[in-house]
Amino acid sequence: MSISWSASQRYGAVPAPGGLGLVHDFLNTMGVATYGPDLLADATLARDWVDGAVRTWSALRGVGAQPPALDDADLAKLRALRGTIAKLVAGETPAAPVRPVSGTFALSDTGEVRLDPMGSGWRWLASALWGEILLSQQHDTWRRLKTCHNHRCGSAFYDRSKNNSGVWCSVKTCGNAANLRASRARKRERARSAGSV
Repeated sequence: MSISWSASQRYGAVPAPGGLGLVHDFLNTMGVATYGPDLLADATLARDWVDGAVRTWSALRGVGAQPPALDDADLAKLRALRGTIAKLVAGETPAAPVRPVSGTFALSDTGEVRLDPMGSGWRWLASALWGEILLSQQHDTWRRLKTCHNHRCGSAFYDRSKNNSGVWCSVKTCGNAANLRASRARKRERARSAGSV
């Protein structure tokens, strides 16, 4: 099965495993100048992203979920939810209380218990996202979802390093750029120090 997480693909990110890919892709809907617009900024972009993401998630989970219909009010709630989840990824506690959403338990054709999203619009998507976060916390993969330390990027990435020490979405691009800036800053500082002696 081909996995297609369109928001993360813009960043060249290798998707998080399984259903956590939905959360990873949701975080990468934010807009960054060199990668593209905020995919939750307008209804057309949001609907396109939601359609693709829910179909991918649905295929991964083996469920027949249909993408929820979204209106303009849903977009503001989804952007706020993205901000809340981003804070959790960064290890911060959200300042505002999180709106509750619901899910149901169901039995799959293979006899596995699963959590199915409920609600309409943003609530359905929030239910799927929170369900995947809960599962990833139980499987100890949640801590591997991170935000790139390059402030010009800020994309979400899944840290596949053995000791979970990654800080860049890509060492070749964001890591090298940050190391080059730091090296130049050290050289300038040494030059200033030498000039003041």
